[in-house]
Amino acid sequence: QVQLVESGGGSVQAGDSLRLSCVASGRTFSLNAMGWFRQAPGKERELVASIWRIDGSTYYAVSVKGRFTISRDNVKNTVYLQMNSLKPEDTAVYYCAIGIHGNLQNGYWGQGTQVTVSS
Repeated sequence: QVQLVESGGGSVQAGDSLRLSCVASGRTFSLNAMGWFRQAPGKERELVASIWRIDGSTYYAVSVKGRFTISRDNVKNTVYLQMNSLKPEDTAVYYCAIGIHGNLQNGYWGQGTQVTVSS
């Protein structure tokens, strides 16, 4: 089994920054991608950013490109999401995921961490 534990969410003002962390444990050796999804009230869950654990290549949703940065520490089995210039529309529950590159949504998920951005 695989377990994911997220941390770093909170309530901030627009323009502030937050850093989310996610530690993976268990049988992760065959899982080559990690990423962050988010779901806002009344909206579908969307992929925010992902990173390939092998070469560090990344993907970002258009809405966060230039503001968010995803990074990983393979030794610590940890993925980070640095969120800068936060906007009220970034308010959502953020979920960490680990899985197969290109099919992350069908991998393992964390419990989610709330990010609230007020104007």
